[in-house]
Amino acid sequence: MNSSRLARRLDGIPPTVFSEMSALAARTGAINLGQGFPDVDGPPSVIASAVAALQSGANQYAPGIGVPALRQAIARHQQRHYGLELDPDREVVVTTGCTEGIAAALLGLIDPGDEVVVLEPYYDSYLAMIEMCGAVRRPVTLRAPEFRLDADALRAAVGPRTRAILLNSPHNPTGTVLTRAELQAVADVAIERDLVVITDEVYEHLVFDSHEHVPLATLPGMWERTLTLSSAGKSYSFTGWKVGWATGPASLVGAVLAAKQWLTFTSGSPLQPAVAHALDREPDWPTALARSLQDRRDLLVAGLADAGLVARVPEGTYFATTDISHLGWEDGSSFCLALPERAGVVAIPNQAFYDDQDAGRHMVRWAFCKEPDLISEGVRRLAAADLTR
Repeated sequence: MNSSRLARRLDGIPPTVFSEMSALAARTGAINLGQGFPDVDGPPSVIASAVAALQSGANQYAPGIGVPALRQAIARHQQRHYGLELDPDREVVVTTGCTEGIAAALLGLIDPGDEVVVLEPYYDSYLAMIEMCGAVRRPVTLRAPEFRLDADALRAAVGPRTRAILLNSPHNPTGTVLTRAELQAVADVAIERDLVVITDEVYEHLVFDSHEHVPLATLPGMWERTLTLSSAGKSYSFTGWKVGWATGPASLVGAVLAAKQWLTFTSGSPLQPAVAHALDREPDWPTALARSLQDRRDLLVAGLADAGLVARVPEGTYFATTDISHLGWEDGSSFCLALPERAGVVAIPNQAFYDDQDAGRHMVRWAFCKEPDLISEGVRRLAAADLTR
């Protein structure tokens, strides 16, 4: 017997590409334009609130559903921004980041053999959790260079065993913000086929130019079948705190809680009141962050173009995507592995986020959630390097 054999449910699930590429950046001293974490923390008042909570004794288990102050703040946030009225005791659950929210939603709602429709490219934890549930993913590809949702492809992906659509907008890694018309196409299919929709909206406040984030739950007929996930990590630049939430009808939120209680049960007791402070007392901070990110997006996109890497201008998130096929590399992975030595920069190969390798093989993701000086130095290095194979 091989006592070290990996469980079959993990067969075929590769290690997350983010750990691999960030370790590469640390090992080589390269500028990390790969993993999406900011260089600067969020509001000082929120950090002070966490310190005060630590010092005042908020260091033991919080309720599994989340501390009341945070659940109430989340409910106020949804009402203030989107007009959604929530019962904080039945329609909100606090999670260990949106990553646990995704895991708990799928474990709580999906049975082995169920099919889950996902937008491709997809965040890699979607793949892992669908596999762990014993479910089957049905990707719908957002195709370059525009990365728009094809409503006919979405409808074709739904079959008799489809249980849910796992939606992400603003979309990582493409930067697409789904339009109201695209979201209506999702709603039409979900209502017609009686599907649950799990929406990952962690970049909800990080949209640029004239684009608008529209929560799917606000569309007619969608509240009762939509589970909305988000977190403070991206909106407030506290990615390491891992405080997220799920909101929606009590039946869907209850399914998340039923699974979550056997995952972390609870987490971040002193961080939860601090996040409540952020939502209630720093409501304008994400708007200012989005303005700053838009400037940094423009800096990165212009610098990439100077280096011969034309990016589609993202409508939201932290990320821009380029096609590197013209440089002669076999794929994005080989390009990204060679990049630290060639240019002293790290990026993320998008092929890890695709079933359709032809569509994603040469796509590379770059992060602009870094400080302007770091972005400028990164693109300067790229422009000075020979990036061809």
